[in-house]
Amino acid sequence: MHEDNRAIRLGIDVGSTTAKMFLLDENNQAILTRYERHNADATGVVEQFLRAIEKKYSDRRLSVSFTGSVGMGLAERLNIPFVQEVVGAATYVRTLYPQVRSMIDIGGEDAKIVYLKDNEATDLRMNGNCAGGTGAFIDQMAILLGVEVSELDALSARAQQTHPIASRCGVFSKTDIQNLMARNVSRYDIAASIFRAVAVQTITTLSHGCEVTPPILFCGGPLSFIPSLRKAFADYLDLTEEQFILPPQAELIPAYGTALCASHQVEHDISQLLQQVDALAHQPVSSSAPTLPQLFTDEAELDA
Repeated sequence: MHEDNRAIRLGIDVGSTTAKMFLLDENNQAILTRYERHNADATGVVEQFLRAIEKKYSDRRLSVSFTGSVGMGLAERLNIPFVQEVVGAATYVRTLYPQVRSMIDIGGEDAKIVYLKDNEATDLRMNGNCAGGTGAFIDQMAILLGVEVSELDALSARAQQTHPIASRCGVFSKTDIQNLMARNVSRYDIAASIFRAVAVQTITTLSHGCEVTPPILFCGGPLSFIPSLRKAFADYLDLTEEQFILPPQAELIPAYGTALCASHQVEHDISQLLQQVDALAHQPVSSSAPTLPQLFTDEAELDA
């Protein structure tokens, strides 16, 4: 039994492909973290997170906040506070890395650059309309080369040079890569060119009217787990190692910042919260959205 009665704070970040959680004790120290691909079962993964917390901290109350593109819907349905990703990330930076001037965040299906001055976010640029230049784009390119993303990283490490690849659209990228393969360009150089394309796409698209100024903090799963992607950004921006920061568990930054934002004014009993999430997970999906009329009334009409 814990003697401190203060609630522990939980930030849950549910994005397009992954779910992350960050649990802080009463002294803002990390006591439990998770990073999982949710495979379109975000509610089920959140339930797993809460059960892991229940095993260790069943006697503690929780202050909870959600963030992320999918987290917004979950927060609304569970009546739990929602924190914008940029707010959570900026809170993290303000608390732990106040010297940072720019933050580059590559997510599963979006990319963001946050510009900071005097320890406050002054501008946010986001590419959320297309998966080009994101984690999903890297996944697609790895499939095209017939390798895992980790193998793509290893191939890139042996590259001699890079070639232009259009990362704004997967269709154009596929054509560019097929052309490179037809010219017998090495897979090493193609892999490095893919990461270079992500860096070029992110910076050129999201820096109009703003300067990406060091120190630069890298955030998100792809930048955390793929050294070659970090190198591509560092090379394109002409950065030294001292000018960029990769914090421990950088893939969890929005979840960490969201935990810091969790208010003690709203506290939850872990077992009751689990009941809510379990009910949500088993709730039938319904929609009141208008639908198009059925094209065929039966199989005979379809075959006619």
